[in-house]
Amino acid sequence: MMRLKVTFVLLLSILPLALANLRVGFYRRSCPNAESIVRAAVRRRLTRDKSIPAALLRMHFHDCFVRGCDASILIDSNRKISSEKDAGPNLTVRGFELIDEAKKALEATCPSKVSCADIITLATRDAVFLSGGPFYFVPTGRRDGLVSDPDEVNLPGPTLTVSEAVQAFRAKNMSMDDMVTLLGAHTVGVAHCSFFLDRITRPDPTMDRGLAAKLRSICGAASGSNPDPTAFLDQGTPFAVDNQFFKQIGLKRGVMKIDQELANDPLSRRIVSGFAANATLFRTRFAQAMVKMGNIQVLVGNAGEIRKNCRVFNPRRRI
Repeated sequence: MMRLKVTFVLLLSILPLALANLRVGFYRRSCPNAESIVRAAVRRRLTRDKSIPAALLRMHFHDCFVRGCDASILIDSNRKISSEKDAGPNLTVRGFELIDEAKKALEATCPSKVSCADIITLATRDAVFLSGGPFYFVPTGRRDGLVSDPDEVNLPGPTLTVSEAVQAFRAKNMSMDDMVTLLGAHTVGVAHCSFFLDRITRPDPTMDRGLAAKLRSICGAASGSNPDPTAFLDQGTPFAVDNQFFKQIGLKRGVMKIDQELANDPLSRRIVSGFAANATLFRTRFAQAMVKMGNIQVLVGNAGEIRKNCRVFNPRRRI
């Protein structure tokens, strides 16, 4: 069994005031096995799908950067209204079935106690750890949102400059260091050719020639059944949460524009070099940044609700 390597986080130094209503072990009395139930669901899924950590990291990011970490990304559209799932950036988000599985198990054990927002946050933490990344304590007590609007989905994209990405993160009270650290999540996952095709269809001096040739081969294999192939964002260890991504972009082996610019831009170059040289530093900062992101605009106390089904809002009570 993998030994539990705990990365201790100085929570009070990095979290917003909303943390006053969140705490590590929030479900200790109301649902004592909540975290172990979520971890078991993640472990089962990981045995048959090594890419699930990347899926959960993306889901968590897309959720927290729209209306805060309130599980609004989980709501299904219906014939009357569209939800965030219909927004372009979310069409390829996946992993919803894992959240459903964890929620079903939690409802069977302690009904209406554990929020879907906390399930996303806990599942992402566990997926990171089970893929070789740091284990970190997650404050819980989030509530689920009551709105899911595709028109509100405005996420920082892969073609941004470093300065533009910094502005997007600062709008969420995240720093430059946080931004570079969290983009280190690209140590797992893939990108569709459509996101980087412009970098390989004409000479790009910022990309390693061997990588460019490899990507052209991958994208050139597009077919009717697979019109937009994918490539690993980390060409070294694509299923492990480690600092290899930063080593790769230091060698001009970044796949997407924003990834490579992290290593080239004077604003971020020093942070990239530090993470490439020091795996422990990256693990520590990644844990801190994930906890900080998980507390963006959270709903607490009596705000929002605890959904019984993560895909639909609870029925409104008639007064």
